[in-house]
Amino acid sequence: MKRIILLSVFFLSPAMAQDRLKEAIFHRYDRNGDEVVSSSELPDAATRAKFDRDGDGDVTLAEYRETVGIKAEPGESNPGEKNAAAVKRLDAYVKEADKDGDGRLSKAETGGAEWFARIDRNKNGFIDATEVETVRGLVKRFGDRILPSAPEETVSEEEIAKITSGPEILKPGDVGIGRKVEDFSFKGLVGRTHQLSEVRDHKAVVFAMTSATCPVSKRLLPALADLQPELARQGIPLVLVNSFSSESVEQIKEQLESVSFEGTYVHDTDLSVAKALDATTTTEVFLIDSRQTLHYRGALNDQYGIDYSIDAPRVNYLEEAVAAFLEGIAPTIAATAAPGCELDLGERKGEAVGDLITYHRDVSRILQRNCVQCHHDGGIAPFALDDFEEVSDRARVIKRVVDEGTMPPWFAAPAKDGENPWANDHSLSTQEKETLLAWLESKDQPVGDPADAPLPLSFPDEWTMGEPDLVVPISKAYEIKATGFMPYQRDVVETTLTEDKWVTGYEILPSERDVVHHVIVQVFEKGATVRDRGEATGYWAAYVPGNGAVRYPEGFARKFPAGAKVHFQIHYTPSGTAKKERLKMGLHFADSPPQYEVKTIGVADRRLNIPPGAESHVESTTRGVPFDIPALGFMAHMHVRGKAFTYELIHPDGTTEMLLDIPRYDFNWQLRYELKEPKMLPKGSQVKVTGVFDNSEKNKANPDPGKTVKWGDQTYDEMLIGYVEYFVPVGEGEKVAAAE
Repeated sequence: MKRIILLSVFFLSPAMAQDRLKEAIFHRYDRNGDEVVSSSELPDAATRAKFDRDGDGDVTLAEYRETVGIKAEPGESNPGEKNAAAVKRLDAYVKEADKDGDGRLSKAETGGAEWFARIDRNKNGFIDATEVETVRGLVKRFGDRILPSAPEETVSEEEIAKITSGPEILKPGDVGIGRKVEDFSFKGLVGRTHQLSEVRDHKAVVFAMTSATCPVSKRLLPALADLQPELARQGIPLVLVNSFSSESVEQIKEQLESVSFEGTYVHDTDLSVAKALDATTTTEVFLIDSRQTLHYRGALNDQYGIDYSIDAPRVNYLEEAVAAFLEGIAPTIAATAAPGCELDLGERKGEAVGDLITYHRDVSRILQRNCVQCHHDGGIAPFALDDFEEVSDRARVIKRVVDEGTMPPWFAAPAKDGENPWANDHSLSTQEKETLLAWLESKDQPVGDPADAPLPLSFPDEWTMGEPDLVVPISKAYEIKATGFMPYQRDVVETTLTEDKWVTGYEILPSERDVVHHVIVQVFEKGATVRDRGEATGYWAAYVPGNGAVRYPEGFARKFPAGAKVHFQIHYTPSGTAKKERLKMGLHFADSPPQYEVKTIGVADRRLNIPPGAESHVESTTRGVPFDIPALGFMAHMHVRGKAFTYELIHPDGTTEMLLDIPRYDFNWQLRYELKEPKMLPKGSQVKVTGVFDNSEKNKANPDPGKTVKWGDQTYDEMLIGYVEYFVPVGEGEKVAAAE
């Protein structure tokens, strides 16, 4: 059995179907590999009888499969042909690796492969002909029915619900709980003017800050709309307050119609309500009684935040505060932080900068260069940043994300030698950051002369790279619920091209951009079993918001086989409104074969074991480099517990070189880090990937700090994969397939 498992190094995808895991039990007892479990291999007659369908005392593999419900895989009716292909790949690998032609493989010839010691059974430092023949015999017999080295685990909905992320609990006295809120006036969207003091005619009033564009606000709006009639029945009106003057009345009305909200809505364009409440974000709610006393302020519930979400709230802070108030007692939790988009109430730091820096001459240009590509009307970002009013509304939001370095999204640490190796570095330059922050922190934020502004950008309605030669849509539209959690969707599409094509560029285009978190695409040969590979092996194409189109340099392309099967792994995230989504991929073909074929390989650690509560747990794995590989770029993949990630190159002489350092990994932005010049990974070296995981309560995105976390597909599991994008000369790609 152990000999079978080690072969996964050569041939197996890490993502295997559940029926293969069931079959592991059979092969554990079938010691001689003849596909029959005899009485000598399993003496327990009662256990054998459960599977012995013909009553002859032995259990065949076919009997076992029939009993436990394992379906035959496509192509298994002729396993000899499939197994022969596996043997051919093994022989090609041995021939390529045996550089000195002595009929055996040294560890250096295998590129320092981690599996070397397991095949070198006699421990003589070589994989000799006898050991290779043993492996060949097993492959010939079992082919693709070889078990994975680390089974995937399934997680129940009950486990998913064990969520501990949520807003910070605040000290009530620090945020004014118990104070009298001074009277103020506000005007509803329909035109009627109200006073806070009118609350004396009710038991209390709830003010809820909101926005038509802030992602967290949008997700919470359905819950607020559902809560409004219940509060009304309790004698408590609900007032929604939008303090973004840049959001139009049409946007607001469209949003309200989508949730059938019937309460009062205030478009607080002069910030008078926000200032009177001292509101901090677009999600903060306030419970004020008939004497104008503040009883609660903070989050509506713990379901959504800037960097986390769960399927359903564990704590409904406002509802619990209302229940306590109606009972005449203080709420258990009277104040929390309210994760959302920050509000700028004009309390800015610093001195006026006069004519030194203006919006039109300086700031709008920085934003256009770094932000507006996503932040424009109809763009993938939740709001636009292409006029003064929109930027002024969000001054504090912009300041925070610029200070944090989360926007523009770029997380690679600067190289120690000062050289920037990255072709697609999205970070602000030092001068851009200083200029932008100086203006944001100034008291008057000078507008300047509109004549100094750059010409506006134009944006295509659909494809950014022009009309593709082939469009591959997913097989159906997926129902995306308004709130909560959605598991990964896996969609397979069979194409009908009659000849191989070379793809010089691709674009993945969601139909509903605000619900697509990321997409991993794999391409399979015609007739291949899709489950033969998994995301740990590599990817053919990838999408993250703002990074879904790739065009390769002249002479480079990816191969798209005739009749290819395309596998889409899609991570959907509900956005507050139920939708149907059907993304598509556009391909651009070369007129003739390229000089180089682009490929991707994965360096994956499937044996993750992250203990409960660990704040900085380190996991790492290496993969040998069997021949000189010119790397084009890298992409790191972990889930919500991911904290930091590094790629290192261990040279044959043992020296180590940092390839990519991501000191603050962000699951929301799984970027491709493209090199300006290819980096040669020499034969005999090893690529080492290291991940740091935060499985503690301090990680607000953590689904369950009390769980030991293993490898798994869903975001409540974890992964550690380092993707390496590289190229090989066209016509010489078989040696890579053999090594994989």
